[in-house]
Amino acid sequence: MNIHSNQPAGPDPRVQRQVEQQAGVAPSGPGGGTLFSEPVLVVNQKAKLIELTNEYKVMDQQGNQLGSVVEVGQGFLRKVVRFLSDWDQYLTHKLEIRDAHGQPVLRLTRPAKIFKSRVIVTRPDGQQVGEIVQQNVFGKINFSINVEGRQIGAIKAENWRAWNFAIVDHEENEVARITKTWEGLAKTVFTTADNYVLQIHYQLPEPLLSLVVATALTVDTALKQDARGIG
Repeated sequence: MNIHSNQPAGPDPRVQRQVEQQAGVAPSGPGGGTLFSEPVLVVNQKAKLIELTNEYKVMDQQGNQLGSVVEVGQGFLRKVVRFLSDWDQYLTHKLEIRDAHGQPVLRLTRPAKIFKSRVIVTRPDGQQVGEIVQQNVFGKINFSINVEGRQIGAIKAENWRAWNFAIVDHEENEVARITKTWEGLAKTVFTTADNYVLQIHYQLPEPLLSLVVATALTVDTALKQDARGIG
């Protein structure tokens, strides 16, 4: 299916098996059918041998498509740079989170960086929701989730190689979890296009909910280029 289609795909049993068997997430009751009302979101980066543009499909735990994430603002020269070198990691990235009808619901900007990533989250009208800010360069990576200069939560890497992250609120209570599932060694040799599972433990208030969703959809873009140097 084309990620830009306005018609979401039907259930994908492979996704359900990954969620339950590989991510260890028990089946839960149906959610509200949107990016902000489902207890489990599955994020899939489209498999491309040469990844010139970030594209993601976002599904519920049954594999029904709820939306997508698409990198925007990439011209031809930028794609050439991405293909020929590692310099792309130092450039600004802009992404749109879109609903099942292709309408933007959040916009993400990761400004150009040298070491630490920072992701600015806004509404489609430009109103800023908050920021996701990398706190350290070495060891297990931590991000703070900030709103108007104050920290309301954090995302903490538990095991970088397994891509397991705990998301906590300002009191260090876990409110959500990101788990990476692997589709096989042969595939991962060529691409990072596997699934991420976001499990939200209970209905979160805004703006924390939007920032948790944005965080789960941003981990790969914010850090994947740095993976070479992280043990």
